Amino acid sequence: NILFVAGGAFDGIEQIIGRRINQNMIGFSAKDEKLDSDNLLQYVTPSDIKDFGLIPELIGRMPVLTYLNPLDEAALRRILTEPKNSLIRQYVHLFELDGVDLKFEGDALDFIVDKAMEYKLGARGLRSICEAILNDAMFELPSQKETKELRITEEYARSKFDHSKLAQLKIA
Repeated sequence: NILFVAGGAFDGIEQIIGRRINQNMIGFSAKDEKLDSDNLLQYVTPSDIKDFGLIPELIGRMPVLTYLNPLDEAALRRILTEPKNSLIRQYVHLFELDGVDLKFEGDALDFIVDKAMEYKLGARGLRSICEAILNDAMFELPSQKETKELRITEEYARSKFDHSKLAQLKIA
């Protein structure tokens, strides 16, 4: 009674699935099915994973094959703010250690989520975006004893992000 769960990103498997679906849809066997081309992962089969490069011996030991839907803006916003150890709470605590009250406005949080969606970074990219926005403040504010509060607005977040190396990345 042992359960093994395996997961991965499988970057590029959409092309394999797309090729298979297009080949199956040609000729007299074509069906009038509506295919969701935005999320081809829902049509994944063991043969797609084999074509991707996994060995059949491993695929045969995985009886259930499924996919996850991409995260939407609402889910990313919840990940950013709601958990007990959310990113926002972690940064607030880090700044509290230096005696600075850190506050995020709603439009700044929306900006962070929008950038994660735009760059297709998902939940893991939220930390990179927050780092790009807060990096300067984390190093400069502790030495400025007169600064007791930092309010992150959309304008502040945009200006810091636009001057970061992350903003220079090519959008995927």
